[in-house]
Amino acid sequence: MDDVKVIFDQIPIRYDLASHIMLLGIVQGLFLTLVIFLRAKRTSAIHLFGWVILIQCIVFLDVYLCYTGLMKYVIHLNDSTEFLVLFIAPSLYFFLYTLLEREPFTLKKHWPHFLLPLLYGISQTGYLLSPVQVKYNAYLGAYHRDLGYLDVPDGVSYSYHFIKNKFRWLVLISFTFYFVLTTRLVLKARKKGLVSPKNIKVDKYKFSRHTVLVFLILGLSLFIVFSNFDDDGGDHYLGMLETLATFITSFFILSESRFFEKSWISDKYETLATDSLQFETIEDFMDASGYFAEQEASLKNLAEKLDTNANTVSKLINSSTGMNFNDYINQKRILLSKDRLVDGDYAHLTVEAIGQTVGFNSKSAFYNAFKKHVGQSPSAFVKERKAQKRV
Repeated sequence: MDDVKVIFDQIPIRYDLASHIMLLGIVQGLFLTLVIFLRAKRTSAIHLFGWVILIQCIVFLDVYLCYTGLMKYVIHLNDSTEFLVLFIAPSLYFFLYTLLEREPFTLKKHWPHFLLPLLYGISQTGYLLSPVQVKYNAYLGAYHRDLGYLDVPDGVSYSYHFIKNKFRWLVLISFTFYFVLTTRLVLKARKKGLVSPKNIKVDKYKFSRHTVLVFLILGLSLFIVFSNFDDDGGDHYLGMLETLATFITSFFILSESRFFEKSWISDKYETLATDSLQFETIEDFMDASGYFAEQEASLKNLAEKLDTNANTVSKLINSSTGMNFNDYINQKRILLSKDRLVDGDYAHLTVEAIGQTVGFNSKSAFYNAFKKHVGQSPSAFVKERKAQKRV
């Protein structure tokens, strides 16, 4: 173990601009994760986004420790987060999937997407259980080759190297595959013509497009770094890029904060401060139960189901969306009707009947609401979609 001590003492501790930028991003990311976990519901897309940020923070904390030399104090953890890198792309994809498709993410249904990182983690068990000399040699080979290597005890197996040597290719393939899936997801949302209320500064579709752009930039950066650096020598550049992405994300989240709105401090909305109900609760209830598609849906009935009063529900909807209750619920009905009007499973129904399935109790109410939110009649909408398919 004397050799280990000699190498330990020779590994320098490095603090520079790159390390400070990385640390700043990690701290900001962990803080953002804490806020999301405290504020978002566990079943929401935002909660899943919190996990995306947390995974990235853990990965880049490993990079930070390696770059600065602090890894020598926790050498047993060297390369222990590699399998988490393979979680980043699929978890980011499912955040956008849950956000845009309004379908919950469940491991029971989507577990195959996480098979690669799990199998990779299992394949590296041999490395994780290796003697400390092996861990030091792996670290020295990536960051301090000039210091030499340690002698390894006899009988150590390096069978895990076959997969470990393919790690970079696995990361690039993962990012490419999920970049394609994510792009398709956003294009699909755009094709549906879904829009958010005008008072929303950064709606989820714009946020999704920006996320795809970040996905592309990160993927290209991975390729450039992997092409120009052996082992992990250029990972700090990725760490600095991640810091930039974290602060851009924080900016978008703050942009949607009610803290900067006059309504947040106006007397008109003071009653909301004493009520524990949040708009997200209304939104989650609407989407999970499909309540908006019930013909008997009303402001009073919704308030009863949420165990609050109609005034509070009305003010929450108005302050969060800029719409009254009727427009809010009709917008959801119209979004659903647009899908059903072009869905083959509903081809046997008339336009009026489809309007009834989404909650409208008359043909005129459906047509008026559809024209208001879409800008054309249901029949014209169907004709236009059929013409687009033929093209």
